[in-house]
Amino acid sequence: MKNWGMFCLLGLIWGSSFLLIKIAVDELGPLPLVAVRIGLAALFMGAFLWLTRRALPSGRTERLALVFVGVMNTAVPFTLITWGEQDIDSGLATVLNATVPLFTLVFAHAALADERITPQKLGGLLVGFAGVAILASRDAESASPNPLGGQAAVLAASACYGMSVVVIRRYLRRVDPMTTAGVSLIVGGIVIVAATLASGDLPDPGALSADTVLAVVTLGLLNTVVAYFLFYHLIDSWGATRTSLVTYVMPPVGVTLGALFLDEAVDSKIVTGAALILGAIILVNWRKRQRPALAVPAPTDPSGCCAD
Repeated sequence: MKNWGMFCLLGLIWGSSFLLIKIAVDELGPLPLVAVRIGLAALFMGAFLWLTRRALPSGRTERLALVFVGVMNTAVPFTLITWGEQDIDSGLATVLNATVPLFTLVFAHAALADERITPQKLGGLLVGFAGVAILASRDAESASPNPLGGQAAVLAASACYGMSVVVIRRYLRRVDPMTTAGVSLIVGGIVIVAATLASGDLPDPGALSADTVLAVVTLGLLNTVVAYFLFYHLIDSWGATRTSLVTYVMPPVGVTLGALFLDEAVDSKIVTGAALILGAIILVNWRKRQRPALAVPAPTDPSGCCAD
């Protein structure tokens, strides 16, 4: 029961991230918002790694992979999503972000020998991207303008996440997950803070509203640091497959919060598009359980090769 409570809380926290970004981005701008968010999270995660005496991996390949993940799983997608939300609804951004498993499937097919695209998975991809096409068609509706540029930015962020998942699985599976999370945040923080300072586009802190300050601090501490701890606790307790079901919780949360707090339109196209994307994720992950034949006892395999 405790783990289910954490699961629901994680879905609510991550689903609310897009609302908080929408609230803060107009005053702060994309780069400063992401810099403060990741910077705060990196400070806390750095302190955690130091206090728990977690060591960096010694291999050059693993260290390069950590740098890649810090850039492509943190700095770049956070910036793309924030930039995109200047123009599109937070609820729509939440739904588009749910395409991460679909992009992961495409990259895994190219990079991992045991993750090939089957006819079933191909069908899921086609269904999912049909949902994306329906969402993109809302751009033409004056009642709910969501420019294609903003949508493309969020989809590009999803592609970055999908690529990073494959890199983590291929090169970092032997590295402690909290080390991967902490180091990637620190790397991402260094990159985005440097980019923000170099841009010179810095807001006046005294001109920021209380809502903006609260939103960005919440994003850094609750939606990043606390969410990471919840996520990895659930992976340790439940396993990665079951924990990944949080993907299904985020779109309804994001769409609902956007409608309640920002009066964002919820029309038939966003409902249909979201349903197709979530249905596609279920389809590409669906595995039919095999029943052993009654006449032949199932062999015992200590390697666990038949586990989901």
